[in-house]
Amino acid sequence: MTSEAPRAPRRPESRTLHGITLTDDFGWLKAENWREVMRDPAVLDADIRAYLDAENAYAQAHFAPRETLKHTLLKEMRGRIKEDDSSVPSPDGPFAYYLRHREGGQHPLYCRKALPDGAEEVLLDGDEMARDKAFFQFGHARHAPDHARIAYAVDEQGAELYSVRIRDTGTGADLADVMEGATGDLLWSRDGRHLFYIRRDAEHRPSQVFRHTLGTPQEADVLIYEEADKGFFVSLGETQSHMFGLIACGDHETSEVHLIDLADVEAPLRVVTPRAAGIRYEVEHHPDLGGEDALVILTNADGAEDFKIVTAPSASPGRANWRDLVPHRQGRMILSQVAYRGFLVRLEREDGLPRIVIRTVFSSEEHAIAFDEEAYALGMDDGYQFDTNELRFTYASMTTPSEVWSYDMHARGRTLLKRQEVPSGHDPADYVTRRVFARAPDGERVPVTLLHRASTPLDGSAPCLLYGYGAYGMSMPAGFSTSRLSLVDRGFVYAIAHVRGGTEKGWRWYVDGKLAKKTNTFTDFIAAAEHLAAEKVVHPARIVAHGGSAGGMLMGAIANLRPDLFAGIIAEVPFVDVLATMLDDTLPLTPPEWPEWGNPIESETAFRRIQSYSPVDNVTAQPYPAILALAGLTDPRVTYWEPARWMARLREVNTGDRPLLLRTNMDAGHGGASGRFDRLEEVALMHVFALDVAGVETGADGAGSLSP
Repeated sequence: MTSEAPRAPRRPESRTLHGITLTDDFGWLKAENWREVMRDPAVLDADIRAYLDAENAYAQAHFAPRETLKHTLLKEMRGRIKEDDSSVPSPDGPFAYYLRHREGGQHPLYCRKALPDGAEEVLLDGDEMARDKAFFQFGHARHAPDHARIAYAVDEQGAELYSVRIRDTGTGADLADVMEGATGDLLWSRDGRHLFYIRRDAEHRPSQVFRHTLGTPQEADVLIYEEADKGFFVSLGETQSHMFGLIACGDHETSEVHLIDLADVEAPLRVVTPRAAGIRYEVEHHPDLGGEDALVILTNADGAEDFKIVTAPSASPGRANWRDLVPHRQGRMILSQVAYRGFLVRLEREDGLPRIVIRTVFSSEEHAIAFDEEAYALGMDDGYQFDTNELRFTYASMTTPSEVWSYDMHARGRTLLKRQEVPSGHDPADYVTRRVFARAPDGERVPVTLLHRASTPLDGSAPCLLYGYGAYGMSMPAGFSTSRLSLVDRGFVYAIAHVRGGTEKGWRWYVDGKLAKKTNTFTDFIAAAEHLAAEKVVHPARIVAHGGSAGGMLMGAIANLRPDLFAGIIAEVPFVDVLATMLDDTLPLTPPEWPEWGNPIESETAFRRIQSYSPVDNVTAQPYPAILALAGLTDPRVTYWEPARWMARLREVNTGDRPLLLRTNMDAGHGGASGRFDRLEEVALMHVFALDVAGVETGADGAGSLSP
């Protein structure tokens, strides 16, 4: 180490809640003007900036001797990316729309071609728009129904505060219309004269839906919906029929949807069914389902834990009129749905594997699209069209690069449209993917997906990177990643622990990893690591754990619970100061998060439960593994001061000598660097860390071998 580890000054602050006194030595790291910092990082307090800069310098000094390896990895990962790649064009009336990157470009270009074989038109050039900006990211870009304009949202700070603009697709010039302080959600009226968008409030919450009329200033925009409950976030969507806009409101347990008549923007909103605690639903539409104009609703109502699909008349869609179309079946979780003219399509998962099921609208006949691999990732691309027999889906596995398929729902035939190219070469036969199960302390079988080279000896000598998340019901797909091959090609076993808190084994798997059962997430992950070591799949002293955001909380928890089990821990934008954040209801995500973790302000039980596992609150005097924490200064989801306070606490009490590193991106937010190659810099840094702490020696050519 070429520099001394920074130490944050102690400035104790105390408060008492539920008869318990909390003392925070590092509360000062939270900027009092954090809202302003989100919009302008230059206003960050000088003392806080000095500490973050010192941590960055310390991390930089640690990695300096490893620069050659980092550049080798960067070159290698970049060599696997087809730089001038393009998405498959998606037809919509007279045009087909697609994204592409130019060689060397960091950001996407939004393009279209007139059908059947017109010349390319570049509607938005992300590289040009990002020129000379430290951060740049597109939100949504939506073309108008008449194709004469495209609305787009851009974020230039990383704080997810978007500016919305409208471009004339004929001239390429932007209109005078500008809407600031927005999310990335955009929705056009049928006549293309009005644009709906969401504005963030003073506390950074997406709570207000506005209707903008082209040619008018933002001050004249009409507020059509405002969410009063601070625990509910608002998003915008659209039915596949393009008849209705959808204002979706909800938290992690409850939802409510309001319909916008896109043909009559002056018509009052209509609620599908009023919110009821614990009832979730999503809405599609079909103009002639069983002889009536109907909504098709995916819901957990009536005890449908793994969800069912019901229908209701569009004119009277309340819950009293819901009729089962696809009944609930325990263990088969319906993930999403889309309604086409002749078919209702759903994506579901059973026994940990996804499948697509297609139902003919005018009968109850169904069929599924079959796949062969033991573990894979599957997704649907709804496209723009309603009256079509074509369904597009994406398929990948840990060994198979991503593929885009066209499926004829009537003829039941599939056509490969695109396979991800790996310019430097990739042979799936060189790799093995499989799924094993670890036994949790309470007897549950935790799925673990593995990827390794076919030549890697599974004799207990291999290093391992074990990834986990486990929150919000999000499942971790067993998809393809070119970057992780840099570890796998150096002898690593890459593993994903599908811990409770996700929905890999149905909704029950999620419920068993939240609130009072949150610690199952942590013990499941530990069980996965122990299983891989006990079965001699990996070396017990060469396991590196990796997680981000809520998965970063998992990283902080396992660091406290079993520091002896991990050679290193990578925590990206880690949610580690759980108690302090859940006690601060002015933060954007706190009220919506209470259903996930509990409300420690109102409940002493929730307070004590969160306090018992919150990583910052359970840092103790013990030897910790090597830790690399990554943060973003303008991150509105996991604020920078969480990993900063965690690192400050760790430095105070750690009795070991492994490196503790914090790197804060001073120009980015939750997603890290915005450019596709800039992001690879961060991935390469994490790979260098993993190779280092797992004891993989690398020669001048960057190849790896296990040190004794």
